[in-house]
Amino acid sequence: MGEYITLKDNRDFSRLYRRGKSFVGPVLVTYVLKNKSDNLRFGITTGKKIGKAVRRTRSRRVIREAYYELYPDIKKGYDFVFVARGKTPYVKSTVVCKEMKRQLLLAGVLKEG
Repeated sequence: MGEYITLKDNRDFSRLYRRGKSFVGPVLVTYVLKNKSDNLRFGITTGKKIGKAVRRTRSRRVIREAYYELYPDIKKGYDFVFVARGKTPYVKSTVVCKEMKRQLLLAGVLKEG
């Protein structure tokens, strides 16, 4: 799993919130922005509205798993921020994966076929 590049700096998250295109669903919000490199980078945000630490951690885990499943089909050169919603800790990872796939298709970043 060493090939996955995560966003850690606040300025990267802020840049995506400001300039990225957002896609909203019941369990996930996705921000997408083209980057200057040929890398795929992602970050996950879970706010206090999600619940206590156990629920926030579960939310991050299911979002990360959905991203890893879709990773081979995503075009290179984009940054993503995935924001957990209130329903996220209560749904299965397959539901999150389906929603993420729908949002990435709308964004036009999934490879054809």
